[in-house]
Amino acid sequence: MDMGILEKYVEDYLDNYSDYKSYWNYEDGCTLIGCELLYDATGKEGYYEFIKNYLDNRVDSKGEIETLNIAEFNIDSINSGRVLFDVFKRTGDERYKKAIESVMYQLKVHPRTLEGNFWHKGRYPYQVWLDGLYMAQPFYAMYAAEFGDGKQVEDIVSQFENVRKHMFSEDHQLYYHGYDETKTMNWADSETGASPNFWARSIGWYLMALADVIEVLSSKDYPQNQKLVDIFKEAVEGVMKYQDKNTGMWYQVMGFEGKEGNYLETSATLMFAYAILKGVRLGCIPEGHKELAVKAFENTLDKYFVEEDGQSKLTGICIMAGLNGIVPFNGDRNGSYEYYISEEVGADDPKGVGPLFMAYSEIIRLNKGGEK
Repeated sequence: MDMGILEKYVEDYLDNYSDYKSYWNYEDGCTLIGCELLYDATGKEGYYEFIKNYLDNRVDSKGEIETLNIAEFNIDSINSGRVLFDVFKRTGDERYKKAIESVMYQLKVHPRTLEGNFWHKGRYPYQVWLDGLYMAQPFYAMYAAEFGDGKQVEDIVSQFENVRKHMFSEDHQLYYHGYDETKTMNWADSETGASPNFWARSIGWYLMALADVIEVLSSKDYPQNQKLVDIFKEAVEGVMKYQDKNTGMWYQVMGFEGKEGNYLETSATLMFAYAILKGVRLGCIPEGHKELAVKAFENTLDKYFVEEDGQSKLTGICIMAGLNGIVPFNGDRNGSYEYYISEEVGADDPKGVGPLFMAYSEIIRLNKGGEK
């Protein structure tokens, strides 16, 4: 694909961007984090300005985020807080530091499983989803590195280790989407508590969480980081076994490649490409995986980047998927294969475009000579 077309898409997407939700949310955070990584890779001020303008509409003069509802205990609410760190460093404006502390306060009071992992949300008590590792742990690691201590780093590593213990399938070398500590949900195995299938985007969230946390902690030489590197390597090797040989992409439900209804999915593929490319750059992942990640990136754009009415669109994105909680949500989210392939597929959703920006930032670095 012509990178000039991609550049124009990125520019147009940001110029016409509408907030995903009226309140503080993780979807906008995906776009913001993508912009931050593109800014780091290119130095183009427009990316930083996009982030700062977004935050200035959310963070008031006292440093409060009015639309951050801590009482919901929604782990997704942590994700956007990541971009506050860089803006605080660049401006020195204390209101951004106060906003960081308000997001961190949610983590301090957020309910946990008996083993110490953050619940996914208040409506999902004692549940851990792979998605939630991405939503909380990179922010938590950034906070620990800047303002915290080694005990917080130990907490972060312990949460990843618990996920490895309860959600990794030795037979498939993949991670299940969710885990219910009570083992009572209709999707939870009565013995293990794990959900029944391997949803690609959930594993994508997990790989990105590992890559991002490893990068943060490696900058401070935390010895516990090696445990995460080992988990990351194992997870990547498992994922690579399921890469489609022709396209380099990954299917919506892994382990059912070629089954009727399954499809090559955009967001997960771009997440994998980003995490693997970053892992190679950080020296965690074998160099030989770089070409396969680039193939995944390029072929996703070739397959799902389309022109409609003179406008480019990124298609093939699963709009939403989850698991049942204590309150019914959009029917029976029972973790079955049939459920995952039934969810809406759309275009230009931040859950796909954000990872596009992230993966593109690594491609730019690679083209510059693999700069750190």
